[in-house]
Amino acid sequence: METSLTIVKGLADGNRMRIVAALMEHDELCVCQLIEMLGLAGATVSRHMSILQAARLVKNRKQGRWVFYRLTGEFPELLRAWLRESLANSPEVLADRDNLRTILVCDPEELCRRQREGGECTA
Repeated sequence: METSLTIVKGLADGNRMRIVAALMEHDELCVCQLIEMLGLAGATVSRHMSILQAARLVKNRKQGRWVFYRLTGEFPELLRAWLRESLANSPEVLADRDNLRTILVCDPEELCRRQREGGECTA
């Protein structure tokens, strides 16, 4: 029962559900891409990612100074199917999908620099 409670707590936030929805469509995303998609501060996104990791829903890998997140191999298939169906017409998830198309064209280093300095990413 503890595992189920941890998973439910991990998903008990709209932004975390948006992150999971995005990761269901992309093998992995850099934290800077998630920050851009959500429009939140880096510290806030890091906190969300910590909660999702504690729930064993996501894992990360570091590559130099970059941190990439992906769904875990243990991500419950029934949960994935339920989320796919229940979020299919979510305005936020649809907007995130469109927003990510633009974000993914941008080099992560450029995106990170833009987030620090302000301004636009030039792909």
